[in-house]
Amino acid sequence: MLPTHRLYTDLAWLWPAFSPPADYADDAGHWRDALRQRLGPGRHSLLELGSGGGHTLSHLADDFDLTAVDLSPQMLALSRELNPTVPHHLGDMRSVRLQKQFDAVAIHDAVCYLLSEEDLADAFATAREHLRPGGVLLLAPDYLKEAFSGPRVLHWICANASPPFTVIEYCHDPDASDTTIESLFFFLIHEPTGLRVVEDRHTTGLFPSTTWLRLLDEAGFDAELVTLPGYEGGYGGHLFVAALR
Repeated sequence: MLPTHRLYTDLAWLWPAFSPPADYADDAGHWRDALRQRLGPGRHSLLELGSGGGHTLSHLADDFDLTAVDLSPQMLALSRELNPTVPHHLGDMRSVRLQKQFDAVAIHDAVCYLLSEEDLADAFATAREHLRPGGVLLLAPDYLKEAFSGPRVLHWICANASPPFTVIEYCHDPDASDTTIESLFFFLIHEPTGLRVVEDRHTTGLFPSTTWLRLLDEAGFDAELVTLPGYEGGYGGHLFVAALR
């Protein structure tokens, strides 16, 4: 199933300014440290599922042999421009099978688009199928249920984009009894003909850390949650590091 979020389809051209590659340097450094600690020295192979515009991978090309998978053709096109030597594949992290094993698999905040325990289990199975014995899985959800408080509003201005635009994000939990939250984005695009306002709704998953750890254990991983500095706005800072038994 192809993505329906406008940010990853007809508005994908906004992505390099919406979430610039430079903003991923710290996360890439944490991935590098975690993988070096668990895999040792050497040039290891790394598969990123839900690689988006390839911004995290762009900081890792000097250290790892990289492969990218994403559900959006538009995002893959952006990533190919940024990472021209990296193999790219169109696929769903819940079901893609490349018939190849890697030393590590990583899913950055794209893991947030898994909305149920079944989705998580399917993605963990995909990771398992692509890992050699002793390989490492990294997961970086934006939010954990025990750490989420809402509603919250974030906004930022992309003044150097062409055309410039402003982003307003309203994130809330419409139903505290389920496993999802909603982010409503407004893009205020300053086009030559005037201001264009575009709305884009994103439903993402929200699970407690105990659910992540339980499902990883059931999938055959020994996992730990590493707490890292979060982002401005109160999200991020969660990295699950899981070794395949």
